[in-house]
Parts: sequence; structure tokens; C-alpha cells
Amino acid sequence: MDHQSEILNPTTGWILLAILSALWIFLGMYWGRKAKNMDGFMLAGRNVGLAFGTATAMATWVTSNTTMLAPQFALQLGIWGMIAYSTAAFGLFLFAPLAKRIKQLMPKGYTSGDFIRLRYGKKAWYLFLAISIFYGFTWLISMGMAGGILMNALAGIPYKMGMTIILLVCMIYTIFGGLYAVIGTDFIQSLIIMVGIVVVGVAVIWSIDLDHVYQNLTENKPMLISVLLPASIMAIFNNLLFGIGEVFHSNVWWSRAFAMRKGIGQKAFTMAGFFWIPIPIAAGFIALTSGSMGINITSPDMVGPLMAGHILGKVGSIIVFIVFFCSLASSIDSLLAATSDLIIEDIYKKMINRNAREGKLRMASIIVISGLTILAWIICLPRIGTLATVLFFAGPMVASTIYPIVMGLFWKSASATGAFWAMLLGSAIGLLAYFQLGWYTGSLVGAAVSIVVTTAFAKWNAENFDWKKMDESTLVNQDSLQENLIR
Repeated sequence: MDHQSEILNPTTGWILLAILSALWIFLGMYWGRKAKNMDGFMLAGRNVGLAFGTATAMATWVTSNTTMLAPQFALQLGIWGMIAYSTAAFGLFLFAPLAKRIKQLMPKGYTSGDFIRLRYGKKAWYLFLAISIFYGFTWLISMGMAGGILMNALAGIPYKMGMTIILLVCMIYTIFGGLYAVIGTDFIQSLIIMVGIVVVGVAVIWSIDLDHVYQNLTENKPMLISVLLPASIMAIFNNLLFGIGEVFHSNVWWSRAFAMRKGIGQKAFTMAGFFWIPIPIAAGFIALTSGSMGINITSPDMVGPLMAGHILGKVGSIIVFIVFFCSLASSIDSLLAATSDLIIEDIYKKMINRNAREGKLRMASIIVISGLTILAWIICLPRIGTLATVLFFAGPMVASTIYPIVMGLFWKSASATGAFWAMLLGSAIGLLAYFQLGWYTGSLVGAAVSIVVTTAFAKWNAENFDWKKMDESTLVNQDSLQENLIR
């Protein structure tokens, strides 16, 4: 890795890292005491209110990618790149009505996999699980990398040490408290992130000369402020569809829809989108000032923390360090909990041990969360690629799930065969575009193929689905009643 001078003294960085790590472990274990059973561990008792629901959605979506990829987008693709990343807010906006529908159809559901299995059958379910778990793991790797990059850029903490600590901390309190711990810590983290972003934004505007920034871009990098940069324009639509696909398919968001009280989900996701949308724009704007300030950026995904630290000095760097740590932790813990739930509920409980009791399920959750963390740590060690290349590799796959999910939630005619082929062909052709045309085209192509295939099968191979089949708790109760009558 090319060396860049840290902004914080390494001793200060280690002290901050120790304090924040201890604080989140304590808070996670404190809130995690409420997880008395698997319903509490996986879905926080299905009783999350508006304040905590909004905070956890917003904090989870302010990932390492928001605070580090948005500046990278601006640095490489200009103003349209900065705006492109902000379109991910539409994932939250559009999921809001879906969250309401999910709660109506599946009041006792657990995972996004449950929906695919009940709506489209096993073949589509197996493919969906492969896509969703692969994406979740890719996201986890990108955040582990971001943790190491952040600690190194701001405080000179070695990449491997920073990456190891952030993953370990999140693993510990997620194991102890499940979604209760995740949502509780997310609430505090969201407050810190919002306050920190305001402080950083005001300080940056106060300390730079906007005319000088514009002049520097005009003279040295005019394409960054061009409204006709083709790659940037494509990136807008690609990122929009990738963001929607990320939210629509991921169990991170479905688990929150199931966890929130009735009538809360739509409001919480809408409010979270409005709170989130200014953050990537603010982070991206900082990157555009790097040239005018003569700062050497050796790695594009380091531009965010380096610029903020340089502009704000030592005190500002401490604020930035805390904000970035919170953004990382709020996403890593959510991902560990949600991916574990998907593996436990859909693979272990449905395929391996149908009669597993709560004690075994809880132990299996601990093993899965630990295993995911260790595997991500191993892959993160060599630091493969940049955050954009690592994360967007999964873009075509998640984009291919958008239309099968939307159509499956609202249209009876959606076909199981159509959903399977939409996800398979959308992923395959989207990945081909990713490698042949560029990472900023994969999600766009994958989503387009999926829409065509899903619509075609719904028209020429239409089904008449019975919505009552989505409430599995009712079906289980009916089966139990029939068994008792037979006896």
C-alpha cells in the first residue's frame, strides 16, 4: 500500500479505537439483554417503534460505502458521480410501501428467503439464497476493508489491525444481543453520524474558497464538472438500480420490516431516506476540493477521510474518526445479524434440522456469525481492489431480484418460472456487461434483463397466486388442527 501521512497521532487513534470499541460492546450487550428468545434475537421482539426504526434504517444505510465510495465517485466521475451515489436513497424510499405490504402478507415472517420460498417455490429460493448470501458477504468484505483503510488513513493504525478490530467488535456484541443490540447501537450511531456530518459540512464550507475549487476543476479536470460525461450518466442509473436491488432483496431490510410494529415500516423507511440523502452529497463534495488544496491521493477510496482530516485539523479528525467508526459498525453489525438469520432460518432450520429448538438455533447463530466474521477477515487481509470494484461485482445479481420481488408482492400473475429465469439471466448477462463494458453498467443491464423476463413470463405463463399462502403461521396452525382432528 502506498504510504500517506496520517492526520491523527497514532496514539490518539489507538485511544479512540479502544474507547469506541469498549463502548459499543457495552451498549450492545446492554440492549441485547432483552433477547430472551429467538424472536427477540432475530427480530427484536417485532416491537420496534418509529424512532428506533428510522434510526436503524438510516444508520445501516450510512455504510463505509456512503462515507468512502461517495467521495471516490466524485473524484473519478465528477458531479454526476456524486449525485449518482445519492440515488441510493431511492432504495429506502421505494422499499417503504413494500415494507407495509410485507407486514400485511407475512405478519410472522422471518427472512426475505421466506418470501421467495412461499411465493415462487424451491428452485427460485435456492438461487435467491445464493445471490443474497454472496452479496451480503461481498458487502461485509467491503466494510472490513473500509475499516482498515480508515484507521490507516486517519491515524496510521496498520490496515490489518484496524480491519481486525472493527470486525471483532461488531461480532462480539452481535453474538450477545442479536437485532436488539444492533438496533440499540444503531440509534446512538445515527445521532453521532448526523451531528458529525453537520459539523464537518459547516467547517468545510467555512474553510475553502469555492471559486478557487471551481477554477482548479475547470483548468485541470474539466470532465469532472461536465454534464455530458458518458460514464457518469450511466453510473447514475446503474447506482440507482443497484441501490434499489440492495435494499429490496437484502434480509438486512426485510428483518427490519418484520421487526417494526404494524404501521411503522412505511414511515420509518421514508424518513430514513430523507435523513440519508444529503450525506453522500456532502461527502462527495469534499473530494472535489482535493485538487485545489494540493493533496496527494494515492488511493481513490481514501479521499474522504484524508480530505476531511486535512481540512478540519486534529479536533476535526477526531470527529471524522468517530463518525466513520459509527458508520462502519452500524452496517457490519446489521449485516452479521441479517445474514446469520438467513442462513439459520432458511438453510439450517428449513433444510438441515427442522426440529431444532431455541438452544440449538442460538448456538448455530453464534457459530454462523463467528464464521462469517473470520472468513471475511481472511479475505480482507490482502486488501483486494478498491471498495467500488469489490462491492459492485454483486450489482448485477442484486439488481436481477428487483422486479421478481416487486411483482411477486403485488401481482398474482407473477410466475415462479419467470422469477427463476429473471434472476439467473439477469445475473449472468449483467456480469458479462460488468466485465466487458465496465462496473458502472452491470446493475443496469441485470435489472433490464430481469424486467423483460419477469414481464414476459407473467404475460404468457401467468399464475393465479393465492395470497393466503404467504402467511405461513396460518398454514402451520391449520396443519396442527388437522393432525389433532385425525387423532
